Amino acid sequence: MRGIRGATTLAADEKDAVFASVRELLSEILRQNKLSTEQIGAAIFSATEDITAAFPAAAARSLPGWDLVPLFDTRQMAVNESLKRCVRVLLLVDLDLPQAKIHHVYLHGANKLRPDLAAD
Repeated sequence: MRGIRGATTLAADEKDAVFASVRELLSEILRQNKLSTEQIGAAIFSATEDITAAFPAAAARSLPGWDLVPLFDTRQMAVNESLKRCVRVLLLVDLDLPQAKIHHVYLHGANKLRPDLAAD
């Protein structure tokens, strides 16, 4: 079991923006790590408090193959000067790779969270 992290930011707090951003993030994580949803044990999403238009898990559930993946949404801690309109995800994946071979994905403004990993 390995954990794969990812995050993205939204242009606006709108349902379409939440769905498009989460779909893009998950698709990119799967692509970069050559994964299928069959390998995902669970997905844990967090959203900053300024995201109220939609649940990130609902966006994931709308993607093909995600209907059986256990999904969970939570609220990201409100920390002064933290990134706004940010969705983060932790995928728990059945994967036999060393940590160094895993590609964590940080898109748009979220690349500021882990610039050391966002370069991929």
